[in-house]
Parts: sequence; C-alpha cells; structure tokens
Amino acid sequence: MTNEEKNIGHKFTNAALLETALTHSSYANEYRINNNERLEFLGDSVLSIIISEYLFRTVRNINEGDLTKYRATLVCEQSLYEVSKKISLGSLIRLGRGEERNGGRERASIVSDAFEAVLAAIYLDAGFDSAREWLLNIMEDSIKDVLAGKRYGDYKTMLQEAVQHGSVGKVTYSVIGESGQDHNKTFEVEVHIDGVPKGRGKGSNKKEAEQNAARYALENL
Repeated sequence: MTNEEKNIGHKFTNAALLETALTHSSYANEYRINNNERLEFLGDSVLSIIISEYLFRTVRNINEGDLTKYRATLVCEQSLYEVSKKISLGSLIRLGRGEERNGGRERASIVSDAFEAVLAAIYLDAGFDSAREWLLNIMEDSIKDVLAGKRYGDYKTMLQEAVQHGSVGKVTYSVIGESGQDHNKTFEVEVHIDGVPKGRGKGSNKKEAEQNAARYALENL
C-alpha cells in the first residue's frame, strides 16, 4: 500500500484511478495528462446519493426541506475541506507550479474537489458499498455535528435562511469580474438582496466567490 493509499484508507486495485483523482488541472496542463475534473463530476453525484440515503434512513420525522438543509451543509465546500484534513488530502494533490506558489493546497475549492474525485475513484475501483462505507466512516463526526445543530461555513445557505427569517426578498449572485489565466482564474461575485448590492467576494471559482460574498453580506446585515 502506498503512502497515499494509507492516508486515504483504501487499497486501490487500479492505482491509476487514485493518481488521476489527485491530479489538479494546473498540474495536468503542465504535463499534458488527465486531470481529476471528470472524477469530481462523478464524485459529486456519488456523494449526494450516499448522504441523501443515509439521512433518509436515519433521520426520522423531518420534512424534505430540513433533509435538504442537512445535506447541503454536509456536502458544501467547507464541510468537505474540513473532512479532507483528516487524511491530509491537501498534501497529496499534484499541483502545477503556479498553483503551488499561490497556496493551492490550502484552497478549499481545490481540496474539496479532490475529495469528490477520490470518492469517485473508490466507487469505480471497489463499488458503491465500499464508497459508502469509506465516506460515512470519514464523515461520521461531521454528520453527528450537523445533526446536533452545528454548522460549517455554508454562508450561502445561512444568508438565504437569514433573509427568509427576516421576511426580506430574493437573494441573487452575479459575476462582476474575472482575472488571471485559464488555469488560475480569480472570480469576483456580487450578492444582491432584492436587487440591492450587499457584498462582494473573490475566489478561484464562482462557487467560492459566491460563498465569500455571502459571508460578507451576513457580517453586514
């Protein structure tokens, strides 16, 4: 078992799956190899169905809306980033030189995407049951915390709930700027409540920028 497999906690039959799962696009562009984005796409769905099924079977007597909130909190970027620290996933990702210099190993968007890619790799390597066992084991503490009412930094969800609680209007996000090269872009997003600008945020992708904009809006509500 390699050091990467020891950290992750799964022995791969197809080692190439893990190698691809740990390869960020910045590294892939430099060496002209496959990146982890396709695995991330699959992992996002595997993650959603495992968490959805677990909540459906485990949490009784709550409605669809509350189930959705629990799931959103568990699968959000910040939640996955915190879970990834258990296996030191950031240290395992293969990054391009520029992303390495820019602190990519500590960037929540990169690490959480790699987490989803690793989940997909385990699913393809050993099947759904193995992927479910691995995920629920590594997320056990997070699931307990969320069901106990504790939350991670899903600022978009928290902003939406704050707005609804205050009987205010609609929350929308718009991209107001992009900079950098294709493999190392920075996005700037502005959040509006009832059409009124309430905050701006930047990130390496739109999702991260939206979270940061929502956090700023929450701090100033």
